[in-house]
Amino acid sequence: MALAESIEYDKIEIVGEYKAVQVREATVIKKDGTELTRSFRRYVLHPGTLDGSDNLVDTDLSGEPTEVSAICTAVWTTDVKAAWKAKLIADKPAE
Repeated sequence: MALAESIEYDKIEIVGEYKAVQVREATVIKKDGTELTRSFRRYVLHPGTLDGSDNLVDTDLSGEPTEVSAICTAVWTTDVKAAWKAKLIADKPAE
């Protein structure tokens, strides 16, 4: 009786004007090769955040799986990042 647990990234979607990358991570548990259970975790990645001087700080993709990182790199073009930065600045609360 061998139990095995694995992580699969079974859905990676690009959504919206600012190319948010939605990721669904599945944790799969198998017994002797037969799937017993599958649970999900979802998260969203955006092109970056603003620092205190309103500079865009790129999202750190170093902890992401290769396929997620490659998709983010491909869709987060200079134009997308500039539009995202402008949106973040426009959405800042008035001081």
